[in-house]
Amino acid sequence: MDLHARRADSFGAQAEAYAEHRPDYPVAAIRWALEPLGTDERLDVLDLAAGTGKLTAVLCGEGHRVTAVEPNEQMLSELVRRVHGVRALPGHAEHIPVPDQTVDAVFVGTAFHWFDQEKALPEIARVLRPGGVLAAMWAEPVSDVEWVRELEEVSASSVESQRQDPVSIMAHPSFAPAERATFPHAHRRDSPEAAIAWINTHSRMLVIDDEERAAINDKMLAFLRARPETSNGPFDVPLRAEVFRTVRVSE
Repeated sequence: MDLHARRADSFGAQAEAYAEHRPDYPVAAIRWALEPLGTDERLDVLDLAAGTGKLTAVLCGEGHRVTAVEPNEQMLSELVRRVHGVRALPGHAEHIPVPDQTVDAVFVGTAFHWFDQEKALPEIARVLRPGGVLAAMWAEPVSDVEWVRELEEVSASSVESQRQDPVSIMAHPSFAPAERATFPHAHRRDSPEAAIAWINTHSRMLVIDDEERAAINDKMLAFLRARPETSNGPFDVPLRAEVFRTVRVSE
């Protein structure tokens, strides 16, 4: 299995930690993504590669009818345990287990870069109603804050972060050109150890060996305990939610 595939498949064994320590998404970002639909009514929404339901829960909280699709059994089980009143299905972005033109919007939270876009984009177009929205979202640390940038440097592993340009990977004849917006967000951590637990749920940490991970964790703990912003919890990690939306066009 190549490194990309190993990383994409690395989360299941840490499903409980992922659900416990990953941040959610701001409501304002979700509402912006849905603006092209021109309505505040309850919508049929698909959360694709839903993981443990970090985005699913916010979509449900907005009152939408949500179907969550996730390929990893452990992640999906955690989603069902934590998010109630949602239809949860096993499935892949490249083979979505819902009928044609049955959803108003497809959301993807911090997962679009794992897809085979050549197969996933036609599948997403298939399930969307004409004029429906595809929204890809990421919530990442604000690296222009000094201590956050230094923490990213301290936590660097031998495996680089996985990210492509969303505008280019979302380009497809079935969709209009993507629009982008950013929203401030924050991730509350109770202690330096909780911040480390969050960072350890990222694939660049999951696929390295135990010795390297332990060494990085020791460096992070020493750094966080030494910084006044993080030495005593709770504290907020400033995040920036980045959202890309595109509309399903008629062919």
